[in-house]
Amino acid sequence: MRISGLLSGRGAVVVGGTRGIGLAVAELLASLGAGVVVNGRDDTSADEAARRIPGAVALAGSPADPSVAEALIATCADEFDSVDILVNCAGTAEPPGSSILNITSAQFHELLDAHLGTTFETCRAAAPRMVAQGRGAIVNTSSFAFLGDYGGTGYPAGKGAVNSLTLAIAAELKEHRVRANVVCPGAKTRLSSGAEYEEHITALNRRGLLDDVSFAGAMDAGPPEYVAPTYAYLASDLTEDISGQIFIAAGGFVGRFARQTPDIVAYRDHHGAPPWTVQEIAAQITP
Repeated sequence: MRISGLLSGRGAVVVGGTRGIGLAVAELLASLGAGVVVNGRDDTSADEAARRIPGAVALAGSPADPSVAEALIATCADEFDSVDILVNCAGTAEPPGSSILNITSAQFHELLDAHLGTTFETCRAAAPRMVAQGRGAIVNTSSFAFLGDYGGTGYPAGKGAVNSLTLAIAAELKEHRVRANVVCPGAKTRLSSGAEYEEHITALNRRGLLDDVSFAGAMDAGPPEYVAPTYAYLASDLTEDISGQIFIAAGGFVGRFARQTPDIVAYRDHHGAPPWTVQEIAAQITP
């Protein structure tokens, strides 16, 4: 949705905004009137991205470092007078062939830091300013991988943790009119293209972990520009009553995950009944 001036006067930070989905989001937010601080890990890519975006400011570094996260938020407040929007799009792929059978502890923690650590530090830095303003929108990035269908370790674990963290932030900050939502995007980027990626997706399909529809979508994802409008929508006042939700944006498909709720498998009042036996539980649960 492109509505001229929809985000006029808003200050936005886009983490991972130097390429792929993050760059498409940063460009769209700016076209809708927001002042954007664009972040990437190195100076060159951050500067190049900022030159593409009218009025944008670059600040390089890894926001998993608390000092970088705080500098991003402070820069946005200094340059644009407020911090209204925080978008987290940074990420890194699993090592080729990574699984629980071969990943190292160092690799696992590096993946968690890239996804969960970055999201936590930027949200931690932005939240007090947003609360003081009485408004704000946080849009974090997850992935279908949190379901486990794509294998891996640190990537799905990090993305699943981003979901949970965002839901908790949404609950904590609701009374302050600060929203927090998640987008699980599907787009052709450096993480979802190339021979190694295609071999990985093909292998998952061959092993029966990825169904044919998901396989086809993964192999022929739309460009990032198809994903960006969902981020912009969630950053705008059009969603002032939407928080704590997990959305999907992939090509022309926009969806939403239903909130997880428990199904009752078996119940008895513990005040008047003994514990279930193993056999009784087995009889209640169907494969």
